[in-house]
Amino acid sequence: MKKSILYILLALCALVWGVSFILTKELFVTEKHITVFIILTFRLLLATAVTFPVLILTRRLEPIRKGDLGWFLLLALCEPFVYCICETTGVQLVSGSMASIVVATIPLFVPFGMAAIYHERIQPLTLVGIILSLVGLGVMTFAGGEGNIDANPAGLAWLFGAVATAVVFTAVLVKLVGRYKPFTITAWQNLFGAIYFLPVMLLTDGDKLPLLSYSPKMWTLLLILGVFCSTLAYVFYNLGVEHIGASAACIFTNAIPVFSLIAALIIGQEHFSWSKPVGIAIVLTGVVVAQMRQSSRTP
Repeated sequence: MKKSILYILLALCALVWGVSFILTKELFVTEKHITVFIILTFRLLLATAVTFPVLILTRRLEPIRKGDLGWFLLLALCEPFVYCICETTGVQLVSGSMASIVVATIPLFVPFGMAAIYHERIQPLTLVGIILSLVGLGVMTFAGGEGNIDANPAGLAWLFGAVATAVVFTAVLVKLVGRYKPFTITAWQNLFGAIYFLPVMLLTDGDKLPLLSYSPKMWTLLLILGVFCSTLAYVFYNLGVEHIGASAACIFTNAIPVFSLIAALIIGQEHFSWSKPVGIAIVLTGVVVAQMRQSSRTP
């Protein structure tokens, strides 16, 4: 796959995940009785209901090979199960844009996790790109004192739990990419995730199901989260990990807050300030710098 196409797909991945924070926050605002487990269970059930029939009809669904079931179960346990619980709970307690900023620190930790587990060399330009991106995120968040920073400690703790889980998820994903097609990995990941979530949701929040509105807006938001955020975005990310490596692919998650802020500005959840376009420019520069290392070596 051409790198230009791959980079576009990874950018789309960041766009979709960035918007997902805003959509999730919108669900909590509009549906007073909806919970973390209801959102995640419905999201994954819808994703599975859409992707599995398509893959079966097109004969693109690969069976899980002997010895790999445990890796798939661990993959789904990390993401979507533990990761989504941490992330969605965090979004419930802090603003959507603040949540996306914390999640954007994932690239800071993934290279060190890959180095510890797989002895993957940490490229100097990768570190430079990470630092630049984090500086840009700081400018978007704190510069000028214009923004209201929602730093709920419990919310931040949940979000950093999501960051730690993402590092483990990436390490497990590296074992499966190249052996299975990205759509196959994502489909099984969503199915096992739904199996994890369904009984937990029924036990903890089953009594709240009759209180939901089940409005077209609710179903639309859940369908977008399931098909685009839980399926297509993960397929694009898996492609990136397969072709340019985990450390390089995850750098694109630094662009998530950029898209979250843009979406929040459009729907009125955030207010414009000079620091935001400056921060966006710095973040994107960091992403470009981090990818420059790829031109000098084969992944």
